[in-house]
Amino acid sequence: MTTTDMRPINEDARTDADHDTVLDGDLGVATTRRVGRLNTASLRKVIEPDTDVVGTLGSGQVFATELSVTADLDLDLTDEEKVRLSREEIASVTVAGIRFEAILMSGFAEQVAHSSAIGDPRIVYMLHEIGEETRHSRLFLRLVEQLAPTAKSPADHGVANFVFRHVTRALIHRPATLCALVLAGEEIPDLLQKKLVEHPDTDPFLKTVNRYHRQEEARHLAYARMVLPELWEEASWVDRVTVRHLLPFIIRTMFDWMVHPGVFETVGLPAMATWRAVTKSRHQRDMRHQAIRPVLAALVTSGVIPTGGVARAWRRLCGVDRFGQPVGS
Repeated sequence: MTTTDMRPINEDARTDADHDTVLDGDLGVATTRRVGRLNTASLRKVIEPDTDVVGTLGSGQVFATELSVTADLDLDLTDEEKVRLSREEIASVTVAGIRFEAILMSGFAEQVAHSSAIGDPRIVYMLHEIGEETRHSRLFLRLVEQLAPTAKSPADHGVANFVFRHVTRALIHRPATLCALVLAGEEIPDLLQKKLVEHPDTDPFLKTVNRYHRQEEARHLAYARMVLPELWEEASWVDRVTVRHLLPFIIRTMFDWMVHPGVFETVGLPAMATWRAVTKSRHQRDMRHQAIRPVLAALVTSGVIPTGGVARAWRRLCGVDRFGQPVGS
């Protein structure tokens, strides 16, 4: 299979997730049937990136300046600095994606190891997803190698790294929280990748990588939406409190750190000051709202967050009122 043979992103995953209603009043039976269809789709669409997603990045700017996280800052950069910044940004986002997928795989592996129903279609799908995520990560590593970033992230050491390690270990043990985090971790890059794919100035190989990733991540989103109601029914009170009140802060941190402060230092900008300006910019605020509102909508639809009872932290994160409706800028 070549990259041009890949079928439309939404063809199987999102339709399977949406059109099958609860059958015979049994949520478990309906979900099992739908997960089984995702397993079939995953079998039909095995893509090996080392042979099916080939190519290299060009030597110039890999995406348009208007898509940069600094788009609102009116920076006076040379053409060479714009090239460097674009490549460092994509490298930072890609490395964040690799780390997030490792967290997801760790959580799934724990659920597989502790399952009392090892033949359940949900377990089979988790194994499909782990396989797909490992292939994504291998491709992402190849992309990072071509980008050759030099930026150093403050989160790779010190207190920030200590907090990151302990928070991620806690998340892995809370299935409902992990599932909700998966929705955020898939929706955020999906929006960015959609914009990159649609823009005419994006590097052709970067477009190819993003198309491939979006196609498989659509099934991952569908699976998370399917099983979230079941996981919520079984969730501990700690899991529930985490999703409703603490997860918005985790997601905001994840969103803001996709492009870490060290990136800006590579083009001579003050690292933390520029990063703070980026996190407060209208461009990033609009991106955050657009990416995370679908996550909140899925939580409300699943009964995780009550209609009319959206907590303050979620409202601030998504720019919505207590009913989940967008509020003015």
